Amino acid sequence: MRNFVYLIVFISFFDLFSQLPIMSPFADSLGATPFVIGLAVGIYSFSNMIGNVISGFMTDKRGPFKILVFGLFASAVSLLLYFAVNDPLSLLGVRFIHGFMEGLIVPAAFTFLANRTEETKRGKSVAISGAFVGLAAIIGPAYGGIIAAKSSPAFVMAMNGMMMFLIAIAAFFVLRSFKYVPKKQTSKNRTRVRQLFRSPGMVRSFAGAFFLMFSQGVLALVLPLKVVSLGFDAKTSGMLLSAFGVTAVLVFLLPINRIFDRVRPIITLAFGLSMMGISMLFLSQLEELSFLYIAMIIYGVGFAFLFPSINSLLIDSSSPKFRGKAYGYFYAFFSIGAVAGSSVIGLLNLEFAGSFMLTGVILIAFAGYSLIGITKKNSFDKAPPIS
Repeated sequence: MRNFVYLIVFISFFDLFSQLPIMSPFADSLGATPFVIGLAVGIYSFSNMIGNVISGFMTDKRGPFKILVFGLFASAVSLLLYFAVNDPLSLLGVRFIHGFMEGLIVPAAFTFLANRTEETKRGKSVAISGAFVGLAAIIGPAYGGIIAAKSSPAFVMAMNGMMMFLIAIAAFFVLRSFKYVPKKQTSKNRTRVRQLFRSPGMVRSFAGAFFLMFSQGVLALVLPLKVVSLGFDAKTSGMLLSAFGVTAVLVFLLPINRIFDRVRPIITLAFGLSMMGISMLFLSQLEELSFLYIAMIIYGVGFAFLFPSINSLLIDSSSPKFRGKAYGYFYAFFSIGAVAGSSVIGLLNLEFAGSFMLTGVILIAFAGYSLIGITKKNSFDKAPPIS
């Protein structure tokens, strides 16, 4: 059952990453303005955020099975709607529906995994789940770029829909034996939502998720356009985006993954953010393709350190009976970050160098801020979990 949920995580993120090299050029081909291009990339994440929060609450109330199966089937249907897109407005509508439906999947899946992880192995466990995310980051962008170059973005999304439909059918049979006893919702439990935002560890987990996807939103919007301006095609964008995934998977799966159980997660979080920020600064200045690959490898190292760190902080700061809501808000901040990254940069209408430079400075600044107070007694990443 656990391995099957890893597969669900992979499929969900595969769909996300396969969109990265094709969505901004797709919107541009429909005649969208720079702002609408950014909105087309970001509106998916905005509606995804809404789905994440609803999924978190429903997972705690009803259990993960119904949420996962419904989310998978609904996402499969929404992916087929891209064939109906013929102008920027219809693209925005389909992106909103797609993002919302897919937002139901991931919080339920990660809650399932977190509740079955031994505390002493939670760092390595989230690294393994991160490896499936990284694997999706390797295959997804390259797949999206290559298939779109030979057919169309709508065909790429339809293929994703077919995969989602098959995994939904399998999930119905594989996961239906999972027994879940719903918890009685009391006024005391409901007030604990506010406690999520009072826990320093949880707040840093949410902020790390936000800035991770802020950088992803910038990459999704700016990198494909910069690559095209340099004379390359969508396939090259996909390969560049896949380069960071290859690097991340190596870090996740090699013995170095033990570091996530031995080093405080706030330290690995700050290191990961710093590496991602440095890669953005490099992307702002580099134009040679080989150097762009090096920048994306550095980004992959940062991603590999950041993703397990923010998950570990969340697990350490929450109890199983409240973890669905915690993951719901966690992935909502993922979505908000992607919206902010693509929409803000699109609204500012910066040059490629300015977009990457601004993002790099923001990431490095938060890396420094996240370390404030870590030497204090009863530090936040050792605080009792919210229960």
